[in-house]
Amino acid sequence: MFDLNDVAIFIQIVDAGSFADAARRTGASANTLSRRMKQLEESMGVRLLHRSTRKLVLTDAGKSLYRQSASQINELFELSRQLIGGVREPVGRLRIAAPADFFEVFQMDFVADFLARYPKVSLDFVLSDQRVDLIAEGIDIAFRSGVMSDSSLVARKINTGRRILAASPRYLEAYGVPKDIQSLSEHNCIFPAHPSGQATWHLVGPHGATQLSVTGRFSASSAQAQLKAAVAGLGICFLPDPILRASLGSGSLAEVLCDYGQQTNDLFIVFPSRNQIPLAVSKFVEEAIGHLQGALY
Repeated sequence: MFDLNDVAIFIQIVDAGSFADAARRTGASANTLSRRMKQLEESMGVRLLHRSTRKLVLTDAGKSLYRQSASQINELFELSRQLIGGVREPVGRLRIAAPADFFEVFQMDFVADFLARYPKVSLDFVLSDQRVDLIAEGIDIAFRSGVMSDSSLVARKINTGRRILAASPRYLEAYGVPKDIQSLSEHNCIFPAHPSGQATWHLVGPHGATQLSVTGRFSASSAQAQLKAAVAGLGICFLPDPILRASLGSGSLAEVLCDYGQQTNDLFIVFPSRNQIPLAVSKFVEEAIGHLQGALY
């Protein structure tokens, strides 16, 4: 079986027009190139060219080999140059999985600035509150909160978050302020939509961890929808503090049962492998972490 590297050398020799010029192009000696051509001809069992140091004449077999392989070899060289360039400069299309409300915290200005600085990078955001299979869905990067259970993924912690309880002053005036954790069962609570019409909240307070089943008249899968419902006076929500921060600051929401919350709402950025990470991925990961840490603290 012939060596494809020898075919590539053959193409370079023909393109150069002589062994001497090919030697200057490739950095190999003319003797080395001649030996590789002899090796290729012996492995194929045909003469490919009549040669001298100044002039080449292709045989019919040589013309056929050049005609059928030159474009493919040159395409491989071009692909190799592009891949090597991708090591030095971020290139490629990144698929990024994130929660549906991701851009409520992650500023679009960051995306615009990132794309302006790296013109050979494109970003596809897959926004859903469902956890996708990174490998099956071709995801390069994902933002996830909670506990990381998949040990095959590389996870970088962005921040240690906290969920807190909050309601609008209008709701609290109408229904009263909860006096203790058990009284939440008597209130309209706002939580992710579920067929059962109820949710289990896991809280940590002065007496340790506890869990409580809550119900309510409004539920929604989107955190932003839950926030808007709470501001509208539809009940008590239990959301990450970065989502609630602006509403708490403006007074449209007030924290309730301040001694209780959930301390395990860590935010991570994850990707499939530590090996041969494309430069575009590593650049986005590092810069996105910096951006989010500035936005969340």
